[in-house]
This record gives sequence, structure tokens and C-alpha cells, in this order.
Amino acid sequence: MHIEQLSASELASQFASLQAQYRELGERKLSLDLTRGKPGTEQVALSDALDGIIQGDYHSGGVDVRNYGGLEGLAEARALFGEVLGLPPEETLVGGNASLTLMYNTVDWALNEGLQGQASAWGNSDSIKFLCPSPGYDRHFAICEHLGIEMIAVPMLDSGPDMDVVETLVKEDEAIKGIWCVPRFSNPTGCVYSDQTVERIARLGQIAAANFIVMWDNAYAVHALEDNAPRLASIGDYCKQHGTMDSVFQFGSTSKITFAGAGVAFMGSSENNLRALGAHLGFQTIGPDKVNQLRHVRFLRDRETLAAHMERHAALIRPRFKAVLETLERELAGTGMGSWTSPSGGYFISFDTLPGLAREVVQLAADIGVRLTPAGATFPYGDDPQDCNIRLAPTFPSLEDVQATVDAFVLCVKLATIRQRVEQ
Repeated sequence: MHIEQLSASELASQFASLQAQYRELGERKLSLDLTRGKPGTEQVALSDALDGIIQGDYHSGGVDVRNYGGLEGLAEARALFGEVLGLPPEETLVGGNASLTLMYNTVDWALNEGLQGQASAWGNSDSIKFLCPSPGYDRHFAICEHLGIEMIAVPMLDSGPDMDVVETLVKEDEAIKGIWCVPRFSNPTGCVYSDQTVERIARLGQIAAANFIVMWDNAYAVHALEDNAPRLASIGDYCKQHGTMDSVFQFGSTSKITFAGAGVAFMGSSENNLRALGAHLGFQTIGPDKVNQLRHVRFLRDRETLAAHMERHAALIRPRFKAVLETLERELAGTGMGSWTSPSGGYFISFDTLPGLAREVVQLAADIGVRLTPAGATFPYGDDPQDCNIRLAPTFPSLEDVQATVDAFVLCVKLATIRQRVEQ
């Protein structure tokens, strides 16, 4: 029954019952964790063949990968991972294990050294701002906060960022120097940007102030859960149509494909940008871990092998998503106590409580041994103005623990919601 249809006596009765269930659950001394989107043990085990795959052959295209050099990455790796980004090898750079490192370096480079030399550095201006589609990825926001860049939240729609808002803001404010994007199976909503949204983002370089950049973090490019999952249009193709290649930086990694702690990161942009960024990176390193790049090339081989590998991943995590979604549907559908996304890929489910309840739900869960992503984490500065969004990350725990966690989560949502109504 919808919460609006419950009488005062029915609300009181449900509240008492929920309190009793909550106390009983607390006595079980749970220790459950649904905080971050990490691959589970079974998933990383799918790539155990990486160990020993080189078998003493350390050469790739005439390059001894054990030695210095190759700042842009192995040619074979640039070809393979450029294909994931939809870019040719010459517009692709392959680095170490973390795409976050490449993202941080790109923003830091634009801030302190300038995309086109010192005169273009953002740091020459008194005010620097970034657009942050929200709910979004907390580590993107952390980069901006660490570097002193002001963040402006932009609403997320089913089609991606609200582009009417984005375009208005970049036209009106020259201090806005970039936008964060997770375009396929977005963190945490799971939405896939529409073709129209992708094209409008590609055109931002035409209407924004000088040295504006799009940070296109395509972390879940190949992480579909369903065969019919929506495809993502190529922002690179649109950029080439509109002459904006210099304004877009694409990123990806194998963090959730092979070993999260020992993967390969890659990025793509115009050849001009990669040459300039390479000069910046050259002060930090003499070259990336090419041995690991070679391991990955030999393991993943080509797009077809990669696709088959990702289907094995999907087979492992699909039941976990199913358990969460079926429980939410069974327990909360039609009650008015919350809403949630049903993604066809990625690593997250986004749940919205009624306004003002997310922090309470997270705390109720913590008090009985269930850790959730902190409320507000999906917004700049950790400030969700509606205090309603909670990111659920079901991939890492066992299926049994996922079920126990979502059962406890639903109880906390019900308890917080009914309590709010009783106390009104």
C-alpha cells in the first residue's frame, strides 16, 4: 500500500513492527559492506591467466618491454585499447594501472601548465569552475576539490546531463573550464548518454570559453549486463565532425576487466593534445609498465576475445543485480518510499529515498553492521541538497551477502520513512 494511504493507526502499527524487526536484526551482529564498486574475487580470478602469460618473451614490435621508454605505451596496446575508445592508435595513450591518475594529470596540466602553453593555464585566472553532473562519481569531485576548482552541480536526466543547463552555464560563465562525464552506465545511475547528448557535449568546445575540456570517463564502456544494453555514440566521431577534438579527453581502464590493482589505463584525445601531455608526463616517468601492457595484450588479444571475457563477468554479477532489483521491487514498489534505477550495465544501482532521509537510512544501516556508501557522496562537496541519493554497489560481496544487505537496507528505508510520517 502507498504510504499516503496509510492511516495514523496503520502508520503506528507498522512503525512498531519495523522497530522490532530492526532490533532483532541488530542482535545478529551483521558485518556487511556495499560501499564501493569493486570486482569480486570470482571476477578477478577470470584473469588469473595473466600470470605467466609472457613465458619469457618480452618483445613487442621490436621493443624490449623490460627497458625504459615508450611513454605513449606499446603500439599493440594503443591499437587494442584505442578500439575500446573508438579511436585510432595515434590518438590513444596507454599508461599504468589507474585511469584516475591520467585524469588527475590532465586537469593538473591544464591548471598549472596550460593546454597550449603557460599563457593558457587555468591558474592564470582568479576563478576556475567545473560542471559536475550529479549524482556522479565522488573521485571526480575529489580531484576538483583537492585542486581548488569550484564545482557546479548539473542535474542528471535519463539521457545524461541536462544539456540545456550545461549549454546555458558555459555560454554565460567564462570561468567554467570543464565537465565530468561517465557516459555509459553512468556512476551511479547506470544511464547511457543519448546520441543527441553526446553530440551536444562534443560541440561544447565551440560555445565554451577558451581551453574548455570534456573529461569523458568511459569506465564502463564494455561492462554490459544484457545483450540488448544501449550502445554509446562515438564522441570522437562527433568531435571530428565539429572540429572539437582538442577539447575532449577520453579515459578508460581494465580495472574492472582484469585485475583492479594491476590493470592498464588508457586515454584518447587529439594528437596535438597527446604530444603536449606526453611532454608533461615526461617529467614524472621514463615510461609506463610495458610488461603489464604486454600481458594484457596477449590475454585480451582483440575486441572479440574481450567481449567474450566480459560476458563471463556479466554472468557472475548479473545475479547480484537481480537480487537487489527484485527485492526492491517486491518490498518497495507502489509504496512511495523510494525510487531506483534498473541499469543494463555498469556497477551501481542508484536509490532515492524521500527527501531528507538518505543520511538517516545510511546511519540506521551502519548501526546494525551494514556499511553503505555515505549519503551525499555522489554530489560535489558531499552535499546532496535533497538528502535522498544512495549508491548501491552489489558486485563485490557474495550473492548471499548481497541479499542480506539489501534486505537490511529495505528495512532501514521503511523504518526511516514511516518514522518521518509518524513524527510529522
